Amino acid sequence: MLVLLLVLQGVATDSGPVYNGLAKQLDARIPRFEVEAKIDGVLDEPVWRRAARLTGFSEYRPVDGRPAEDSTEVLVWYAPDAIYFGIRAFERHGKVVRATLADRDNIDADDHVAILLDTYLDHRRATMFAVNPLGVQEDGVWSDGVAAGAAGGPSAGGRFDATIDLNPDYVYESRGRVTDRGYEVEVRIPFKSLRYQSADPQDWGIQVLRSVQHSGYEETWTPAVRANASFLIQSGRLVGLGALRRGLVLDLTPEFTTKVDGAPTTPGYDYRGTPEVAGNLRWGVTQNLGATATANPDFSQVEADVGQVTLNQRFALFYPEKRPFFLEGLEQFDTPNSLIYTRRIVQPVFGAKLAGKVGGTGIAYLGAVDNSDQSATGAHPIYNMLRLRRDLGPTSTLGVAYTDRTDGDDYNRVLGIDAHVVWRKIWFSEVQVASSWTRDPGAGHAGKLWTVTFGDRTGRAYGNHFELLGIERSFQDTSGFVNRTDVVVGRTYNRFSWYGRPGALVEQFTAIVGFAPIWRYADFGRLHRTIEDTLQSFFVANLRGGWQAQVTLTLDHFGFDAADYAGYMVGAVPFAVPHDLYHLPGAAFIVSTPNRAVSGSVVVGYSAAAIFPEASEGRQVAVTTVAALRPTPALRLEARWVHQRLTRARDGSRFLTANIPRLKLEYQLTRAIFVRYIGQYFAEDQVALVDPHTGQPLLVNGSAAPPVVTNDFRNDVLFSYKPTPGTVVFLGYGASLTEADAFRFRDLSRTGDGFFLKLSYLFRM
Repeated sequence: MLVLLLVLQGVATDSGPVYNGLAKQLDARIPRFEVEAKIDGVLDEPVWRRAARLTGFSEYRPVDGRPAEDSTEVLVWYAPDAIYFGIRAFERHGKVVRATLADRDNIDADDHVAILLDTYLDHRRATMFAVNPLGVQEDGVWSDGVAAGAAGGPSAGGRFDATIDLNPDYVYESRGRVTDRGYEVEVRIPFKSLRYQSADPQDWGIQVLRSVQHSGYEETWTPAVRANASFLIQSGRLVGLGALRRGLVLDLTPEFTTKVDGAPTTPGYDYRGTPEVAGNLRWGVTQNLGATATANPDFSQVEADVGQVTLNQRFALFYPEKRPFFLEGLEQFDTPNSLIYTRRIVQPVFGAKLAGKVGGTGIAYLGAVDNSDQSATGAHPIYNMLRLRRDLGPTSTLGVAYTDRTDGDDYNRVLGIDAHVVWRKIWFSEVQVASSWTRDPGAGHAGKLWTVTFGDRTGRAYGNHFELLGIERSFQDTSGFVNRTDVVVGRTYNRFSWYGRPGALVEQFTAIVGFAPIWRYADFGRLHRTIEDTLQSFFVANLRGGWQAQVTLTLDHFGFDAADYAGYMVGAVPFAVPHDLYHLPGAAFIVSTPNRAVSGSVVVGYSAAAIFPEASEGRQVAVTTVAALRPTPALRLEARWVHQRLTRARDGSRFLTANIPRLKLEYQLTRAIFVRYIGQYFAEDQVALVDPHTGQPLLVNGSAAPPVVTNDFRNDVLFSYKPTPGTVVFLGYGASLTEADAFRFRDLSRTGDGFFLKLSYLFRM
């Protein structure tokens, strides 16, 4: 008996504390051990038996507030220099665990677990470390708030609780394996890869999310509900972390790049090489503040932006940032209305950044000297971008943004102030006021931008949103992305959600009604009529097994600005700009399959639409299909096709046809090595512009507007070796070809090609 009692006491001593999320045991005091664990995906070392255990997960999406169907256990402890996580994800369905040998940040179609560490405990942002059952990594920054539109807006049927930026990469270790009961993963996150408070001891926010592919469910450790304007404030806490030894944080990444670009010449074809040496330096000034510098950086793209239809567009299209130097701390430059847009800096010869948090104030500064070929004066444009954001209360903020771009004697400067206030847990309001001052060869001018979100309600069954945005014609921001001026835009949405019983065919159904009127800036204050209106209705159904279907109905009104057609003539007569186009109905149907070995989505839409190049009314058919095939854990194939056809309403004649097929094929030899091919055919065919009244040719600035035909075929092959972020070997070849007739593939002529090699190595001190 005495022996048995001693054994039982030993077991109790070796067992760590348990924190059950369903029981609201959300303050986890995790143990600290002066040991290291081997990261091999097997939780068999004695230290794991003494780790704290996070259990009791809840369902969050598509229906919140229910106990999770599948059991999950997360083991947590920390050493002086790192924090460790051991994940046991049990799967009662046995063999349906989805795990592939994917490239980094490409595991969303797999079962996976994401760890959110809010190291400042400010409920605004968290660093995300995600792993699939084989330990393949996905990481980035989770920024609390609205991802696309308002919480009551179109995104309410999907993810409206955060913006997730997967571009930043962090150095951490992970290994995993599939078991007969699910899967196990080990994770080690060194403190060198984190920024955190200077206090000792300190508390961190923590949330763990598990995505289950066979059901399409997302589950969380702490019970998170949709009826809250903040997701991160519903997280748990790691309490009493002390004596954290980050050590010297100094990362040096020298780079060597050589490119050999080919182009047609007279006579023949010519290749020219441009070898370059560059480097990046990252220094952890303090635990919560980091500096980064780069000299002559390589910003070659290893994957082109996905093609978009461009001929019937009035405004510039937004493309996300992908370049390594800019991604460090990029989330801290976020502002309402994108006053800071780093892709304005095209090819800097030098850049420096400072990002972090001091007390309750987030600090982010970026300075860069761009290449002289981006200058209108022949000088090197100089950029300065500053973002400060002060925490107010649990989740509210007050922010300042300042940018300037100097090009010789010319400049553009923007100063903005914004506030975000969360009240009564499910409501937030937001305000922003900005001014710009510009001097260019013409003259100097100033302009204003303002926006007010009067209220946004993030309720479980009902949500709404109402805002106004005003931008003067003279407002200019050459360091941001403000692609339209001289407007006041209103946006209002009302969302209604219903939830099915467990196991029901329809697990969630959401109906959203939105209205967006647009006035000329001067007309808004005079209560004049609008120049555009959009009435939208969205009906979104999340079905059992991860399927989703959506129907969208629209009714539009468009107006044409005579100033946009100032250079138009019909013979010797000035072009008469038509009246506004009213009552333009449209409909679209979307269906998305669950993430399986074969998955995909289809978007089919038909609408009456404006043809902006000739100020007429048209009929538009748009189809976008995406199909993904993952026949083995190492092979991935994705096919995408975008089709658009625009015809004139008056006679049914064709105005525009666009077809953009894209194929991506990847083979993952190991976690660090893959080979990829991307082929994209970009075919757009727009007819000559004619007067919508008479059918005569339109003259633009004295010349006839001829047809515009583009038939470009782009092919890229890449070999990639990335054992850790910063250490890479890229070897690639890309070729651009064109032909007179689309998709003939007979008389393709090469317009340009190139080989490139990039070598970089991360020295971590």
